[in-house]
Amino acid sequence: MKRKIAILGSTGSIGTQTLDVIRQHRDLFEVVLISARSSVGLLIAQAIEFDVPHVVICNEARYQDVADALQPHGVKVWAGVDSLCDLVGMDGVDIVVGAMVGFSGLRPTLAALKAGKVVALANKETLVAAGSVVTKLAREHGGVILPVDSEHSAIFQCLLAAGDNPVERVHLTASGGPFRTWDRQKIAGATAAQALKHPNWNMGNKVTIDSATMMNKGFEVIEAKWLFDLTPDQINVVVHPESIIHSMVEFVDGAVIAQLGCPDMREPIGFALSFPQRLTVGNKKLDFATLGGLTFEAPDTNRFPCLGLAFEAIRRGGNAPCALNAANEVAVAAYLKGLISFYDIAKIGEKALSGLNFAADPSLDDIFATNSEVAAIADGYIH
Repeated sequence: MKRKIAILGSTGSIGTQTLDVIRQHRDLFEVVLISARSSVGLLIAQAIEFDVPHVVICNEARYQDVADALQPHGVKVWAGVDSLCDLVGMDGVDIVVGAMVGFSGLRPTLAALKAGKVVALANKETLVAAGSVVTKLAREHGGVILPVDSEHSAIFQCLLAAGDNPVERVHLTASGGPFRTWDRQKIAGATAAQALKHPNWNMGNKVTIDSATMMNKGFEVIEAKWLFDLTPDQINVVVHPESIIHSMVEFVDGAVIAQLGCPDMREPIGFALSFPQRLTVGNKKLDFATLGGLTFEAPDTNRFPCLGLAFEAIRRGGNAPCALNAANEVAVAAYLKGLISFYDIAKIGEKALSGLNFAADPSLDDIFATNSEVAAIADGYIH
């Protein structure tokens, strides 16, 4: 039986790489639903190539364009996030790939988990903003979250080899981004174009900027807490410029299990889609004889204060991570437009945490309210 796949955000970096994995294994997977916000041309091309029966364009203003193009192919076209939330619960969906960018991915992910689906989660903001709500809902409805982030996939794979042994610590590796060797003064003047030149990974603009500030790694710390039931003190971040070791798990006796591979997101995507089996995904294989050295260094939270803010947010708990995420989304969008400087991203996040209307045990309504309120306040700092 083919596994039936829904891809939320099929035109983005993770979405297109997911389709590349499926393209290589059409005998194993069938794409039954794809969605995009506004990349109409690519969405239409994907629907035709993969013979997708259901397509959602989240930007309702573009509905007619998509519907007209796909009408001759017998594709059902839907508009808006509400439609997406309804469709992910269909009986004909086995795995939902959460590849939407930002807070917008929360509602469809919750809908999929409430329907008891397997969610291959790449949208880190879902767990950052609403980790307690998301994990509780998954438990109550039998939903399953499989990590797609390379670091969390690595931890998951290491834990599969660990049996019932309790975890002492996990070590999340970070590339250090494009500014790893720059001093603070030089980083302060960094342009968005420079920040988008990641040395190792091919990612979307939002995630690439988050990698440059190391907020991405901070968000991964928050994700790891919820995915693996860890305390902040059990999560260590280490800079590993080669991006060969994707993360490590340490046990009480000091033994460390690591997962290695060339930096290619198709590997963790393929593992999530085919779990517990492994597939060929067209990625480059490691050649240890020519690899050279693997290096490690401690992160510098003076040059990259966003990482420290994320640890502060998860230690405070409640709606603090949601507030930091909301402020960061607004700040990164402004930075990409050239409206603020690099370190303004961290300053806006810091203001969001210091001025937060704190909720220790937030409901889903609290999460949406926090996101809206903090995003508005952060926007006020910019304009």
